Amino acid sequence: MFDRKLIIGTRGSDLALWQANFVKDRLAENNITAELKIIKTQGDRILHLSFDKLEGKGFFTKELEEELLAGTIDLAVHSHKDLPTENPPGLIIAAVSEREDPADILLVLKDCVDVHQKLSVKYGGIVGTSSNRRKAQLLAMRPDLEIQELRGNVPTRIGKLRDEAYDAIMLAKAGVKRLGIDLSEFHVEELAATELIPAPAQGVMAIQIRESDTELFDALQSVLHNPEVEQELAVERNVLKLFGGGCHLPLGCYCRKHDGKFQVFVSKADDGDGFPDRLFLETAEIEGLPEKILPYFDKERKFCSSVFISRDLSEQSYFRRAIEKLGIQIDARSLIRTVPVITKLDPFILHNLNWVFFSSKNAVEYFFELEPLLPKSIKFGVMGRGSEEKLRQIGHFADYVGEGIDTADVAEHFAALANGQTVLFPAAENSMRSVQQALSADTKIIDLPVYETVMQEEPEAATAEILIFTSPSNVDAYFNVNLMDPAQKIIAIGKSTAKKFQEMGVPYILPFSPDEIGLAEAVFGITI
Repeated sequence: MFDRKLIIGTRGSDLALWQANFVKDRLAENNITAELKIIKTQGDRILHLSFDKLEGKGFFTKELEEELLAGTIDLAVHSHKDLPTENPPGLIIAAVSEREDPADILLVLKDCVDVHQKLSVKYGGIVGTSSNRRKAQLLAMRPDLEIQELRGNVPTRIGKLRDEAYDAIMLAKAGVKRLGIDLSEFHVEELAATELIPAPAQGVMAIQIRESDTELFDALQSVLHNPEVEQELAVERNVLKLFGGGCHLPLGCYCRKHDGKFQVFVSKADDGDGFPDRLFLETAEIEGLPEKILPYFDKERKFCSSVFISRDLSEQSYFRRAIEKLGIQIDARSLIRTVPVITKLDPFILHNLNWVFFSSKNAVEYFFELEPLLPKSIKFGVMGRGSEEKLRQIGHFADYVGEGIDTADVAEHFAALANGQTVLFPAAENSMRSVQQALSADTKIIDLPVYETVMQEEPEAATAEILIFTSPSNVDAYFNVNLMDPAQKIIAIGKSTAKKFQEMGVPYILPFSPDEIGLAEAVFGITI
């Protein structure tokens, strides 16, 4: 029986108090009483400097740790991402909470929304964030943005946006959700943790105690501790430790267990203005995983000299900038061309539609060239971020975005939204119909071929060490006249393209996401 009254140390911000009260309430449910003690930290007092200008580490934790060591409090509740990677002698983390969604969100003033732009912020918009990690990743996606310093607690930051000091600001979704803040006055863009990689341990609370307090340790382990989250955070925090970083380091690291395997996403830049390198690893074994990640980011690491990609790339393409940063030459050329198969749309098929689902960028482009008159209540679903971006350029938001490479998962998720409704599928002639097959029998499916692919007759062979194929048609066009060089490594974007190489018996690499970020991660992960 735990019979002493505990003193919980916490910062005084709304979010810190929410977290401390959450811990207090969970303890009370288990007949352990506690009271709060508010402690002001260096990070709370000094608001005119960015984190990289502050001295030392633990800007939001040091004073709480000092009171723990002095015995004036019994436990401290922290946002885990604020903690340095090493505990002071005599202190330990007794429990980590369940993980709230670790994604970042972008709040945009509605007058500053431009749906045609990625992330919906107007061209050249001013975005507030105090994080070098967020800054580096944002500028990689949108180099036109102006990033300005933003400090203060969550309500203060939102107030500065409301006062139009910025066009948009970035926040952790977890804090906003925990505080229950109404964001209806803003446009909200959620960036999945696999797209804009969060800070190590983002979305998790850490409960810190004195190492000698074994009675409290046992109580917290049974009441609050989540061992699965602890296992994932060990990877993230050890990666941070190996890079020697604190909260000012432009490092994102996110580990999760998915279908029995551990997936790790890492983003690291030299500074907030630098273009980040990104890595995706998937493994069944977590032991030694942080140590395996570090060599990929070695400054002396050698990369291949050239990459071929079966797609035309603009100078500002994410993939081009990511690969050329590594000193790799790019041979970018599509081996196919697309042509429309219809020039006029029968307006009858647009009546009573609930959804339009696009599985490719070409499907979006050719469908809207037909100038469809769609119902105002229409919803749009897309496969992948590339199709989402093309839909934005047309002037529409996607109501559903299928993430990742597993078409079956996307089909299952979309079916949960669209079953029993009427769905139009603009697509290529002879498309695979993977999503359609997952829909229920009471769903009305309308297939609409809007384009076909025409292959180049004799495409020139690529001499690059890495060959990237962006569609099954490009695979057919290339290997109809060229032989496979066993020394070349293959990257296939998406499972339909990968299936071609399975049929050929050729080994290939499948990126996590079928877009330019995923392709850049895949190239970065290849050891030559």
